[in-house]
Amino acid sequence: LIDGAAAALGGAASASSNTSYIESAAGVGEGARTGFASVVTGALFGLALFLTPLATVVPAQAAAPALIAVGFLLMSQVRSIDWERIDIAVPAFLTIALMPFSYSISNGIGAGFISYVVIKTVLGKAREVHWLLWGTAALFVVYFAIDPLEQLLT
Repeated sequence: LIDGAAAALGGAASASSNTSYIESAAGVGEGARTGFASVVTGALFGLALFLTPLATVVPAQAAAPALIAVGFLLMSQVRSIDWERIDIAVPAFLTIALMPFSYSISNGIGAGFISYVVIKTVLGKAREVHWLLWGTAALFVVYFAIDPLEQLLT
């Protein structure tokens, strides 16, 4: 609930999506089931707000090794993707590839949503797609169409 609310409020504020899903999932993976770990995590995030000026002390280049390590750990999860199914593999690949190449998480996710809906429809499995996914894919089509339409009209 909190993760969804943070993502919605972050989007409404035109900021990057604010989520702590991975932190929550890591806690559950280690045995945190009562909710107390989430309270501690939230308190530590609140405490970290006062330490954010320290982040400016560290140059951006120093973060690169950490980002490479995180990318490696994230990419190790792609082995769980069923690469034999085109309706799963193509959206997953587009999502993974477009995020770094477009410098936008939203572009990668949007391409994945749209391609999933299109491929399911082409394969004759449109009924398997939940109506919320149809709506989200339609909104991403609008999102991708706005800039070309503005350029065309100006």
